[in-house]
This record gives sequence, structure tokens and C-alpha cells, in this order.
Amino acid sequence: MSIVATRRKRDYYEVLGVERDADDSELKRAFRELARRYHPDVNPGDDVSEDRFKEANEAYAVLSDARARARYDRYGFAGVSDSSESSAGFGSVVDIFDDLVGDLLRRRKQKRRGRDLRYTLEVSFEEAAFGCEKTIRIPNKGHGEREFTVTIPPGTKEGTVRRLRGEGERGEGSGAPGDLHVIVRIGEHPVFTRDGHDVWCEVPISFPQAALGAAISVPTLDGSVRMRIPEGTQSGRVFRMRGKGIPRAAGKSAPRGDQFVRAVVETPTQLTARQQELLRAFAEETGDLGAHPQTRGFLDKLRSLIAE
Repeated sequence: MSIVATRRKRDYYEVLGVERDADDSELKRAFRELARRYHPDVNPGDDVSEDRFKEANEAYAVLSDARARARYDRYGFAGVSDSSESSAGFGSVVDIFDDLVGDLLRRRKQKRRGRDLRYTLEVSFEEAAFGCEKTIRIPNKGHGEREFTVTIPPGTKEGTVRRLRGEGERGEGSGAPGDLHVIVRIGEHPVFTRDGHDVWCEVPISFPQAALGAAISVPTLDGSVRMRIPEGTQSGRVFRMRGKGIPRAAGKSAPRGDQFVRAVVETPTQLTARQQELLRAFAEETGDLGAHPQTRGFLDKLRSLIAE
């Protein structure tokens, strides 16, 4: 039943590392140690270890069977050249192999990495813009609450994931712990919306302000500032305020995006009789289309369509 045919066969007692008068328990213990060390599952792709395992397997199959061992002791390898002579010992090898596989599976099961955990962290619009530190609490099974400090860098975007390595569930046995994934959600702002590192807002202005021009107060992330509305401003016109947007990095000197302000001209409602009278007089005075450039342009387009 020669298994190792690529090199000189070693004495079976030498293979197992036991004396010639070793009893069954010593043989079994020696084989288990060699099997654990050289098993292919423990040494994937290692041809030398695979050969050692086969060699130990063959030696134990012969020496664990009383009849095969007696023939080997008397005649050497010639006495066990027929595999049928040691067939009884094969059952013992199978039993030990099953035990070994069971041990390997148990070791793998015990060394299992812990599960990753997810935590949704809500921050304000300003906190995401300028960065902040938030303390979160994660339930720890059987050990009360765990606290962590999560750093939110300036310019953090919706859905950003901050990973805390090794702060997930504990691993089984000697397995590594999982990670904690903190998902950032940004609360809506009553005035601002975000486009990358730029900020947008709408500011209502009155008809007289749009027509005559005015200095108005505009909210920014840094507080209110005065912005000049030129005369003749049309509803929907966008003004750009450079460097008033979201920081691109930490630090006061870090570059920032811009803020865009869309002016929305309000139509007055619930006018008094006197106000209505004044507006009618205004309408009569401004009947000339020269005072309404958008209307003039619209009518010009209509005339060109009719002419076609």
C-alpha cells in the first residue's frame, strides 16, 4: 500500500516519532499531532506537508493494526505490501481523521469575526458644513452602554460613512471584532439648500425694491450680510456671493464654495383702495413697453411666430 513513492520510504516508527514498543495510545497521540500539523486544510497548496500527511497516514494504518504491525516488525515493508493485510487498521485511521476534521471545524467556528454594526447619525446643516464632533452610544450586549466620539469633517456630504475599526460586535473565540459603520444624515435647513460645496437660497423682494434697487439683508452660513439689489431686477435673477459656501477642508483659511441668492419679486396682496388707485395710475404711466423689457421681448417673439 505504498503511498509515498517519490522518495525512499522511511521506517514507520521513525515517521510517527515513537519507539518500537509504543502502545496504541502513544501511536494514536503521535498520529494526531502529525495530522494537525500537516493536514492539507491547514497547509493549502503545500506539497511537502501533503506528503508528510500521507506518510503519517500510511504509517499509522499499519502500526495501529496488530496483525499488520506484527508482519511489519518481522518482514519490514515486504510484509505489508498487500493493502488487504492492513485493512482493519484503516478503520482506526478514519476515526482519527474524523476527529481531526471535527477539531478543525470547531477551531474555525470558534475563530469567527464579529459582525459589523451600523449606526445612523443625524447632524445639522451647519454641523455638516463646518464639521463637528458627536458622541454616540451603542448598546453592548450584557455590558450596558458604549460611547464613541465621531469626528465629522467640514464639507461632509449626505450618506457619508465613517468607519470605526474594531468597534463592532466581538468575535467568537480568538476571532477579530467587527467594525462600526456610522452613516451621516444631514437635516434639512429652513433657508439653504446645497449643491456640492455651494449654497443656494431664495430671498423675497418687493416690487419697489426690484424696480428702484435696494440694499437688503441676506442670510449666510456666517450670519446676515447686506447685499445690493440693482434697479430693474427681474424675478428669478441669481446673485453670486463668493466664498460664502461650504468649506472644502478644515481651518479658517480653507477655501469655500459660493452662495447663490435667487431674488423672487413678490406680488402685493390685500391692497387698500388708495394703493389700487396708485397702481392703476402707475400702469397708465408705464404703458410704454420700454419700461417692461421682458414683456417687450416676449411680444417680439410672438410677432416673429405669427410672421412665419
